[in-house]
Parts: sequence; C-alpha cells; structure tokens
Amino acid sequence: MATWIEQWQPATGDGPRVAVKDLIDVAGSVTTAGCRAVADRAVVADRDAPSIAAIRRAGGRLMGKVNLHELAFGTSGINPWFGTPANPADPGRVPGGSSSGSAVAVATGEADVALGSDTGGSVRIPAACCGVVGLKTTYGRLPLEGVWPLAPTFDTVGVLGARVDAVVIGMALMEEGFGVVAEPPEVVGRLLSDPAEGDVEVDPVIDEAVDAALQAAGFRVEPVPVGGWRSAWAAQQRLLVAEAREVLHGLVEKDPAGVGAGIHERMQAASRLTTEDLAAATVMRRQWTESLGALLGRHLVLALPTLAGRPPFPEQFGREFNLLTAPVNLAGLPAIAQPVPTRGRPPASIQLIGAAGSEELLCATAGRIERAVWG
Repeated sequence: MATWIEQWQPATGDGPRVAVKDLIDVAGSVTTAGCRAVADRAVVADRDAPSIAAIRRAGGRLMGKVNLHELAFGTSGINPWFGTPANPADPGRVPGGSSSGSAVAVATGEADVALGSDTGGSVRIPAACCGVVGLKTTYGRLPLEGVWPLAPTFDTVGVLGARVDAVVIGMALMEEGFGVVAEPPEVVGRLLSDPAEGDVEVDPVIDEAVDAALQAAGFRVEPVPVGGWRSAWAAQQRLLVAEAREVLHGLVEKDPAGVGAGIHERMQAASRLTTEDLAAATVMRRQWTESLGALLGRHLVLALPTLAGRPPFPEQFGREFNLLTAPVNLAGLPAIAQPVPTRGRPPASIQLIGAAGSEELLCATAGRIERAVWG
C-alpha cells in the first residue's frame, strides 16, 4: 500500500489510467509532497494543475496520488512518513526517487501512465530501478503551476510507463498532437567519460548492456568522449540544494519535527555553501550547457547508462546515485531512460539525451531500441 498515498475510483470509460505523483495538485485532493509537515498544513486543492486539467480533457482516468521521496528532495525513494514502495524488479533494493510511487504503479500494472517530476533525475532514476521507461522533459516544456516546487530553475514534469508507447500516450494526454517522429537517427553518440579526469566509474556489466542494446537496434554508434561530467554534477547539486533551501526553509523552521532527517541534512549542507561556490556553479552551468549543445549539434541523440550500477540495497545507498542524470538537468535538456537486458535483476537502463524540445525524437529512438531488445 506504500505505493499510494490516496486512491480513487476512476472515471468510467476506457481512457488511460493515470497515477499522479503527490506533488501535483488535483482538484478535491490534498497535496502532501510526501511530507508530514506539508500534509498537516495542506488544504484541499481548488483547481487542477494544468497538466491534470489537460489529462481530464483528453479522457485520462485519474487513479490517485502516489508516494514519493519526501519533498522530492532525494533519489532513494525511501519515505519516513508514508512508507517506501516495494521495488517490483527486486523487492530488496530501493525503488529510486523521488518519483518512487510513479515507477512502481506502472511497473505493477496498477496504472498505465504515471506523472512524476525530475529535478536531478527523479523520473529517470526510479524508472531505472524498477525496470520501466521514464521521460524527463525539456525545462519549461510542461507548466509547473500547481506543482510543489523544489528547485525552480531545474524542476520539470515527466512521464513514466511500462513501455515507450505508454510514455507517448502520457505526453499526448498533456500535449494534444504529441507523437513520435517518423524515423530515429541512424547515428547515436555514445557518451564516454574522460578516464584522465576520473569522471565516472560504471559497472562494466551496465556498459555492456547499453552497448549491446544500441548494436541490437542497428544504430551506428560513434564514441563521444566528454570531460567534466563530475564537475557538472557537483555544480548542479550545489545550485539545486541552494534553491531548495530558499523554497523549504520556512517549512522546516515552522515544523522541524515534521520533516525527516535526510531533509535536515541536505538543508544543513546547503547552508555551508558560499557565494563563491554558487558563482562558480553558475559559470559551470553556462559552460556545460554550451558543451552539451555542441555535442548535440553533431549527434541528434547521445546515449549513456542511467545508473552507474545496479540499484542498491537501502543500507548501501550513496549520495552520488544521480551522477549520470543530474548533469542533464544542469543543461535543461530532455532525456529518456528505458530498461535493456543484462545478466541478473533488475535490468540495466539506457539513457538517451536530446536537444531542447526533442522529446518526440527521443521516444522514436527509444521505441526502436525497445523493439530490438524486448520485441
């Protein structure tokens, strides 16, 4: 039951069943953001967030509010107030966050589509952990009105589904006419960190699974060495927690007992950041956005793993879990994560990055990979 914070009787009809991360306002429901301090003060929403209003108009059937990492401020999916959704791909491992309930709801078939949010990986990480598909949209593509904020210059609404076509359906519910382009690119750039910088250490089994999936889909793959990935991650994390501190400090001060220990730890870390830290991170943001933009000028799609290893057990969880996702948020770009076969469980996950506004192309590319490796 930890998957759901609130369940409803869906409207009649045959429209897609939609689960909503309890970060997004639904008229007649309370938004808790997965936090006791918020839940204790929340009032019933008097209107739908624009994304929800669009889903209703398109015939989607709302199934209820699903659980999340508290305040969407974390990536394990562990929630001290509402419980932790069980990872259906491997119940002993974390479900990933912050959109944990969204990923679990579609993985178990309790919903056809789920809405999530992604500020540093919060759609793609749970998708990878639970063996489903998750699309992080371009910053600003979908409206954030009626969505509980975390870091306003990074927050995005995203979609999760068991397969790529479910993600396409979810996007079409919110954007009339959304669909995949006719053909994905024939060449995919395979992002590789610069060994000289010691940027990223990826489990060889995960890397092999990503490369095998691209090969099976018949893409011509061109290696794309890229330096500075870890520096981009560090910059994004500093800016994210600084923005989150501005958003959340009032709530934490009013009700410190109603906020979990993990939130307090991150708020304290944010308080130690200096003006110089944030200025350097802002410079890195501009440089990194230009760098990825240049790579995408040569390759329409860039590929890399979503996670550097398998989802950990709770006691093994580390703070660099979003190392391969957060730099995408720093540049404001769209990315899709999808499962690919590997030895053992859960499956590995490949992440595809595109230029701003290229969600349709990413879905087409992901669909080609999915058909090749899963049929």
